[in-house]
Amino acid sequence: MSHSMILAFAMFAFVASITPGPNNLLLLSAGVNHGFKSSVPLILGINIGFFVLLTAVGLGLSQIFTHLPSSFIFLKFAGATYLVYLAWSLTKSTAPAIHESATAKPPMSLMAAAAFQWVNPKAWVMAISAFSTYAPPSPSVFQVLGISFVFCIIGLPCITIWAATGTQLRRALKNATMLRAFNYCMALLLLASLHPILAS
Repeated sequence: MSHSMILAFAMFAFVASITPGPNNLLLLSAGVNHGFKSSVPLILGINIGFFVLLTAVGLGLSQIFTHLPSSFIFLKFAGATYLVYLAWSLTKSTAPAIHESATAKPPMSLMAAAAFQWVNPKAWVMAISAFSTYAPPSPSVFQVLGISFVFCIIGLPCITIWAATGTQLRRALKNATMLRAFNYCMALLLLASLHPILAS
């Protein structure tokens, strides 16, 4: 990669990682409902899972969509189904009061967050765009790992900001009614994120 291409890729990774999407909405909700410390496994799971997905795409996994178009349709609807489930779970996660939120359903585990990347349509779009736009036509394993590593190094603080922001919002959500309203808003935003997925 040239210096200009590296800079362009870094900007792409930053914008793709910090903009709203299923991962970041889940992190914001986890920060509000459980605090930053309890959200760390979710942060790490997202980053690790996305690194594995990126690497797999860079090594040619995305070619399955070219040879088997129905697999992409399956991915879209599997992802949409799981996002609906996550939205429903958010509406059920409200604790009686914010200081008692530890009694609510815990945030997604590290392994579950990593596995979620494989049915997260935004993660697939980010991974495919990264390699189709910024990688050489036939990247080596070293190049694939390098691109995946740089993307995740840039992305880690970006997604962490969402959990940290949620943690700060805990102070404003003092009672169960406010927390319930927040969780319903997050559920609606998750459902809204389905539109570009199903429309594509």
